[in-house]
Amino acid sequence: MRKIAIMTDSNSGITQDEANKLGIFVVPMPFIIDGDIYFEGVNLSIDKFYEIQDSGKRITTSQPNINEIVDKWKEILKEYDEIVHIPMSSGLSQSCETATSFAENFEGKVQVVDNRRISITQKASVFDAVKMAKNGLSALEIKKELEENALQSSIYIMVDTLKYLKQGGRITPAAAAIGTVLNIKPVLQIQGGKLDQYTKVMNVKSAKAKMIEGLKKDLEGRFAEFVKAGEMRISVAHTQNDENAQIFAEELKKNFPNVPIEYVDPLSLSVATHIGKKSLACGCYRVY
Repeated sequence: MRKIAIMTDSNSGITQDEANKLGIFVVPMPFIIDGDIYFEGVNLSIDKFYEIQDSGKRITTSQPNINEIVDKWKEILKEYDEIVHIPMSSGLSQSCETATSFAENFEGKVQVVDNRRISITQKASVFDAVKMAKNGLSALEIKKELEENALQSSIYIMVDTLKYLKQGGRITPAAAAIGTVLNIKPVLQIQGGKLDQYTKVMNVKSAKAKMIEGLKKDLEGRFAEFVKAGEMRISVAHTQNDENAQIFAEELKKNFPNVPIEYVDPLSLSVATHIGKKSLACGCYRVY
């Protein structure tokens, strides 16, 4: 049986410690702060990130260095037969396209998955890949399976502040100013790797209700057959908002008793860069 290595990036929310326990590889995402480069989970912890963000310093994200990724592939292939590399969605970054291009030089030994996911749904895909590898699937077979199921997922995110969406150019300064005065909290949606506005509300209670509404439409609509088969899961994520995230998870359990809650996690720092603290997110996805 082939020995398959599973690789992803820290957009999945998988920490370096978790990666070591799982026996997988996680590329730390780079961040630029005052001209210096920091790496998620290496020299940039969650607490340090929010301390810097609170200080008012501008934080920008960057693609991983492709040469370093290629060197890591070469190193891994000394021990493994093949690699399944699961970067963040091609709809949110060029890193997937770049990795796919360079993987062509590895004669099929490196399969880059255009997984169309990020955060909790990307993490679920990594866990699925680990299961498939243990079940004897080849890297190419795992890639095909993950890409076929890539769109069978959905994420909803409540943003507490408009400040960082404005900084990232996702909303205009005027819209941010009006929204701040009115205390508007946008609910964003990620489906198929694209970040879109789902709705706008006036408070956290309404935001949670709208996110539950979105999940209900998904689970009772296009994912109904997978719910019936016991193949759907829900997870919750947050940015420095663990207590409310745990409460939200309990609400979701009551609303969706037939769909297990898999985990409650911090959102990756690349997501937090654009939305700031006190956000809540939930997602549903089909598992292998």
